[in-house]
Amino acid sequence: MTTQRRAVRKINEAEEARDALGAALRRAGIQLPALDVRSVPRNGASGYSLVTLGECSAPVACALAAVIEKGAAR
Repeated sequence: MTTQRRAVRKINEAEEARDALGAALRRAGIQLPALDVRSVPRNGASGYSLVTLGECSAPVACALAAVIEKGAAR
C-alpha cells in the first residue's frame, strides 16, 4: 500500500470515528462545538490522524462526564 493510500485510509478512519462520536453525543443530548480531524505527520511518513474534540463549556463537560459515568456503571 502506498504512503498516500495509507494516509487516506487513516483520515477516512478518523472521519468515521468523528461522525460516530458526534452522532452518539447528539443522541445523549450533547453537542460539542467542534469535532474535527487532523493528520499528524511522522518522520516524513503518513503518520496518523486524530479526532479533535475541541473546547466546550463547563456545563457541556459536566453533561459529557455524566454520560460517560452512566455508561461506565453498566
